[in-house]
Amino acid sequence: MTDQNTNEPQLTEHAYDGIEEYDNPLPNWWLATFFVTIIFAALYYVHYTVGGGMTQAQELERDLQSLPKVAAQDFNESDLEKLMAAGGIVEKGKAVYAGKCAACHGPDGQGLIGPNLTDKFWLHGHGKRADLMKVISEGVPDKGMPTWSTMISSDEILQVASFVHSLQGTKPANPKPPQGEEVRE
Repeated sequence: MTDQNTNEPQLTEHAYDGIEEYDNPLPNWWLATFFVTIIFAALYYVHYTVGGGMTQAQELERDLQSLPKVAAQDFNESDLEKLMAAGGIVEKGKAVYAGKCAACHGPDGQGLIGPNLTDKFWLHGHGKRADLMKVISEGVPDKGMPTWSTMISSDEILQVASFVHSLQGTKPANPKPPQGEEVRE
């Protein structure tokens, strides 16, 4: 503060090692921020203790309960055929496949680390739409394929399955040799 009579800053009553401290007020912007944070903290506390706001543990539990529902869906072949016939779903699936699956199955489904997806030989399932959805959703952990239902949405799983189903019968360059059982239509 300044002395009103002399217009000079006033010193506090204490000194340490010859250093004296001026008695300056805090800036108004700092005081306003300080009081706003106190008000926010009080509202936050009331919301999460009395107001019924979900805690992080409750949100986690809710999200974990929803995961098995996606993985445990029962896929009907005729319903999936109708869903996969929608316009643009194969193109969307191609984009998801390129980002998630192409590293193991190749950009054209020819198989790299993972099996060839274009031939009539299948390790898991029989190449039907429902089998594709199940394998993509649940993965094949013992072979290194992750459970995708925990990482991508059910719509993206449907899109990828549509794209993989569209690959059947194509002739990519350098396909991986057949693996699994031959599936006859």
